[in-house]
Amino acid sequence: MPQAAPESNSVSSRSLWMSLAALGAAMVSVQSGAALAKTLFPAVGAFGTSALRVGFSAVILLLLHRPWRKPLARSQVALAAGFGATLGVMNICFYQALERIPLGLAVGIEFLGPLSVSLFTSRRPLDLVWALLACIGIYLILPFRLLGEGAASGIDPVGVGFALAAGAAWGGYILAGRAAGASLPGGSALAWGMMFAAILSVPLGVMDQGLNLFSAQWIWPALGIAILSSVLPYSLEMVALRRLPAQTFGTLMSVEPAVAALCGYLLLKESLTLTQWCAIAAVMCASTGVAFTARSSR
Repeated sequence: MPQAAPESNSVSSRSLWMSLAALGAAMVSVQSGAALAKTLFPAVGAFGTSALRVGFSAVILLLLHRPWRKPLARSQVALAAGFGATLGVMNICFYQALERIPLGLAVGIEFLGPLSVSLFTSRRPLDLVWALLACIGIYLILPFRLLGEGAASGIDPVGVGFALAAGAAWGGYILAGRAAGASLPGGSALAWGMMFAAILSVPLGVMDQGLNLFSAQWIWPALGIAILSSVLPYSLEMVALRRLPAQTFGTLMSVEPAVAALCGYLLLKESLTLTQWCAIAAVMCASTGVAFTARSSR
């Protein structure tokens, strides 16, 4: 019997490292997919790339989960459509931002969306500190001189605006996803949601690119983007969520803007200024603080 405890600890430690590895791989996968998507912009544009990513992701997820086996009630259709709309808008706005500003900066700004959801649903006084830190990050990313100097500041204001819109859509995606996930079984919520996102994204891509979007040469890059950006990371995150507490998961996800900046540097040769790194760090610290505060309060 004395030997049972070390074996239990070993299993627990192995489960923890598996979760951390899965979550790290998910973050690298989704940001590598974003970097790959950016290389496709000169050929099919941001609208076209978004259409290809969401369209192929929808096909793959529908084939994997086959949600049509259980018909949806009218209320479930509305939930799935709302979830899909936020997912589609989030992807469209993010790719529009990515076309104009570096990957790490786009993800750092977009991360303000889920952070805002956490802050607005909190009643803890300490969270005001994290809100202030997030505001500092916004100030550093979008300094007031941008209004007077425009492109001379080195940051495209339109790209920043799209990244903020993507963050707002990400916040809506979280809220809509909770409702859809509670009503729809298993992975069908994501499959139906991605299908509705495709209904929104694909027509915009066709309007922007015409028949060029259906060229056979984009099939393999689009499949790679769909797998790296959607199918693989969602699956890996589920592995981590099964083994990690929700607050721990949220804390670890706070490093994603840094992962995005690193992928942007290694894969796209994008570099950030010291001020932009400080802005990303402020958002990351605010997200980590919210997660730790929630955990200690709980």
